[in-house]
Amino acid sequence: MKFTKTQTAAYGIGAIGKDMVYALSASYVMYFYQDILGLSATFVGTILMIARIFDAANDPFMGILVAKTKTKWGKFRPWLLGGTVLNAFVLYALFNAPNAKGTGLMAFFAVVYILWGMTYTMMDIPYWSMIPAVTDTIEDREHLSVVGRTCAGVGNALITVFTVMAVAKLGAGNERLGFGRLALIVSILFILAEVICVMSVKEKTTEERMETTTVKEMFKSLFANDQAMVTVVTIVLINCALYITSNLIIYFFKYDLGGADWQGSYTTFNMVGGASQILGMMLLYPLLRKKMSNTSIFKMCLCLAITGYFLILIACMTGLSSSLAVLCVCGLLVFLANGMLTVLTTVFLSSSVDYGEYQSGHREESVIFSMQTFVVKAASGVAVFLTGIGLDIIGLVGNSDTTGVVEAQSASTILGLRLLMTILPILGLFCALLVFSKKFKLTDEYTREIAAKLRGENNG
Repeated sequence: MKFTKTQTAAYGIGAIGKDMVYALSASYVMYFYQDILGLSATFVGTILMIARIFDAANDPFMGILVAKTKTKWGKFRPWLLGGTVLNAFVLYALFNAPNAKGTGLMAFFAVVYILWGMTYTMMDIPYWSMIPAVTDTIEDREHLSVVGRTCAGVGNALITVFTVMAVAKLGAGNERLGFGRLALIVSILFILAEVICVMSVKEKTTEERMETTTVKEMFKSLFANDQAMVTVVTIVLINCALYITSNLIIYFFKYDLGGADWQGSYTTFNMVGGASQILGMMLLYPLLRKKMSNTSIFKMCLCLAITGYFLILIACMTGLSSSLAVLCVCGLLVFLANGMLTVLTTVFLSSSVDYGEYQSGHREESVIFSMQTFVVKAASGVAVFLTGIGLDIIGLVGNSDTTGVVEAQSASTILGLRLLMTILPILGLFCALLVFSKKFKLTDEYTREIAAKLRGENNG
């Protein structure tokens, strides 16, 4: 079965809304609480890691709840709408912290951030679980994955590109006030986007194929699915690399590249990056797909991203990083690769659903796709933890005031920032390439063979 054009558009709008929210939290929470509110980077990183891993550990249980949900509105939509409304309120609170100091602010941050992760999970798992549940064909899944991931990239890009400038405008130079007002706007847009998605996307799942028996059997089936596990490990490594970069890049532009117009340079770089990511999803991946297998494209993208990071490091060490054009060209490789990688990991997870059913007889869309949010949160938790420790180790001094004066950093701090931003991502991506090359076996041919057999079994 296929999504209609209206449903596809609504599904894409939902992706834009939810990834605007995720991008604001994932990329700017460290900066907001460390650089603006003055908390220790190590403390913020530790809390983020603990909260995300704690929440990630609950994701499979959320997947089970979704899989066992039966209402007249369907399996996914009640969770999608309810989780959206709750998460929007918590996001607003997260960036509108009370005027507390020390222990009070730390306690507020820890509690609210845990709540943010839990409520985001409530809507994220059912959103992605729809893909393998609404169509049996590989081509349709790839198309819907491209639509979802491309629109998610648009939502991410909107936040990445415009946040710094929007905060400056909305807060009239006061970053704390600006972030609070931006969070309100994003929360409202988030709710509107998911309402459109929920009202338009009609569930057409086959209950018999989604049926599971016990929690024990579901987990047994999940961990027996070696291809889902390989995909999960690969996603962890890739996302660790990308989240380290996304958390550090604002510090690089503010304290290393610097200048009176650092916000403008940061915005331009992210605009190029966001456009490149979307270009990779919408144009480059479909073009390459006509001549290459998904596994070959995936390996190529990992190599492309590693090359991009090496070029950024070389530019920093040779003084070429002072040129925004040079940085944009180097970053182009990373962002293009990232766009295609996000599409392909979703495609591979969808294929692992078929693979798991073929091996065990149970179809676990919600449980396997709960692993997607699990690993993204675990990866981002590890990334922000390393980021926080790294910022304190290199001795970066933040701006915990509203004067707009940028603190000068030592030469050793700048060197450490450059190394953190490039070497750690390179190591993560290289490990992902090794794991994927040695363990992943869901080739295009094998995936089609499994899907054909399942359709034959179900029709029979």
